[in-house]
Amino acid sequence: MKTVKTYLSKDAQLGVLRCCLEHIPDQRDGAKISLADVLMSGYAMFDLKDPSLLAFDERRCRDAANLQRIYGIGKVACDTQLRTVIDPVDPAGLRPGFKTIVATLQRGKALQQLAYYEGYYLLSLDGTGSFGSENLSSASCLVKNKSNGKKLYYQQVLGAALVHPDSRVVIPLAPEMIIPQDGATKNDCERNASKRFLPNFREDFPRLPVIVVEDGLSSNGPHIRDLQQHNMRFILGAKPGDHPLLFENLTDAIKKKTATTFAQIDPKNPQIMHSYCFLNDTPLNQANPDLKVNFLVYEEHNAKTGKTQRFSWVTDLPITEENAYILMRGGRSRWKIENETFNTLKNQGYNLEHNYGLGKEHLSENFVMLMMLAFLVDQAQQLCSPLFQAALERAGSRRSLWEQQRNLFNSFELDSMATIYTMIINGFRKPSPDIIYDE
Repeated sequence: MKTVKTYLSKDAQLGVLRCCLEHIPDQRDGAKISLADVLMSGYAMFDLKDPSLLAFDERRCRDAANLQRIYGIGKVACDTQLRTVIDPVDPAGLRPGFKTIVATLQRGKALQQLAYYEGYYLLSLDGTGSFGSENLSSASCLVKNKSNGKKLYYQQVLGAALVHPDSRVVIPLAPEMIIPQDGATKNDCERNASKRFLPNFREDFPRLPVIVVEDGLSSNGPHIRDLQQHNMRFILGAKPGDHPLLFENLTDAIKKKTATTFAQIDPKNPQIMHSYCFLNDTPLNQANPDLKVNFLVYEEHNAKTGKTQRFSWVTDLPITEENAYILMRGGRSRWKIENETFNTLKNQGYNLEHNYGLGKEHLSENFVMLMMLAFLVDQAQQLCSPLFQAALERAGSRRSLWEQQRNLFNSFELDSMATIYTMIINGFRKPSPDIIYDE
């Protein structure tokens, strides 16, 4: 088995995260448990994929020594402390944890595996729901009036992840919660949340070269100018109904033979035909005639099924016959924020849409941040840790790995996550039970 640099191991990253949490100011006087201990307890709940605060509280009573040793917790927080102490914490205080974990991947050259085109990384952005209820609500909830006259209280988050078309690993970054003031429509909400996300991203990663990939809601003049202001390249979906001028100009260019059209057979599947048509340096729309973009329309025809798919994007990257395939794959990798990020968080143990607690201030936001931190560390391990990769392969699935991890945590005195992964890979001797009888 290949080795991994010590500071990239799961146990080292837990230590790094603990140090980040210790720097968050604690506004309480005379607290019996440190803020870092409470936050690390919350992180451990999501790292172990406990389905509720109650389940974690039962673990606290049963497995406190393991939690203390593996997660560096002095005193493990109970469910009441998790709710009351985390609620007033400013979610911005958790952002450095994302920055620091990603920095370890950069330092260890592991992040380079996700570099896509000319040194650029694909940064996929999209919004998703994190909670919904007709009965429960908080100040951070959005409200929707349903057709049956009832109100739906819900929360949304703008997620961000570094993705690659050839990798199932994604590297999530600090999300931006969508708040009630952001607007009434999906477009308004994500647009206003992105106004906060972009400068925060550039503050954390001032020199990271990225190509932002997003859906058709994002290909508007104000958002593109924001991306340009923060030195971000882009490949953004563009639909005919939203951009009639682009499609009209492309049609005229085809007639005048100033557009480029060509087709190629897929190098891996001869049943797939790729067809491209593109036009460089054309106005985005009538409202922004001075904003020039490059426009790519792509069709994929499957000879076996007879189906044809059609996509179109605007980009600031010059399009050529040599890079059209690369840009197309980059644009289509936007879906990885849905499949490898949101779907994993909702359906593979992280319980994104589960209500761990709404609180009065920032409780639900901070739980989302801690959950995303746990997901980030897991993805970092899947990217660069042979020990984690071998344990995942032996377990057969993420859900099985989480279940075995919890079972070992419950059954043995452990000193590290490395021990847990090694036990899953190699197996272990089961001791005879030492039954405790009440005297």
